[in-house]
Amino acid sequence: MKKTALLVLATLLLAACSSEEKNLKITGKVQGLKKGTLYLQKVEDTSLVNIDSVVVKGNETFSFEASIESPQILYLYLNKKDNNIYDDRVMFFAEPGEMIINTTLKKFENDAIVEGSENQKKLMEYQSMMNRFNTRNLELIQQSITAQQEENAQSLDSANAEYDKLLRRRYLFTVNFALNNKDLEIAPYLAISEVYDANIKYLDTIYKSLTPEVKSSLYGKSLEEFLEERKAQEKAASEDTASQA
Repeated sequence: MKKTALLVLATLLLAACSSEEKNLKITGKVQGLKKGTLYLQKVEDTSLVNIDSVVVKGNETFSFEASIESPQILYLYLNKKDNNIYDDRVMFFAEPGEMIINTTLKKFENDAIVEGSENQKKLMEYQSMMNRFNTRNLELIQQSITAQQEENAQSLDSANAEYDKLLRRRYLFTVNFALNNKDLEIAPYLAISEVYDANIKYLDTIYKSLTPEVKSSLYGKSLEEFLEERKAQEKAASEDTASQA
């Protein structure tokens, strides 16, 4: 199901980038960077591809120009050539207009400050809450491991029950977050990237709540197509079950 959602999204991303008009300008600075290559990237066919690149030689600043149909997720990638795949890519919610990304070479991802996007502000707010969920999830994993080692069935059952509750809370938080931000493109983005496998009624509720402008955006169209496909699949499954009864 997730592969289907990503394919729908990738198809729309490809169509969105067909125009040559540049409506997005990104400038910024990587403190401490003396030499290297920065890449502006997008998701295409479920893979990251380069939109543009800038070779840095003695100047910490950079600038990109690109064309996007509507607000969407892009990535700023620094090829450090240090054999470390971590902390080298900044994910951000791009919006047409001018944006600024400032960060450091030492902590490229964690030190990133992105300005010029309302969707980015909401994405940071959402990720902050997700970090709290993830921290609690790790605690429950550790509790589960310890319980298994000590053969403590009561503690293991408690951890598993708490994990189920945490998962439901995470899904409900995401759905409510999307509903509370129905006038921003982050709403359909979260629906198709974070809770794509939720009960279809939740996804349908999110889509119906979107403003007309957001419905016509890249992620709004992607959510609409994904919903149509899921409904068709569930109808076919229901008919198949009925025929076997």
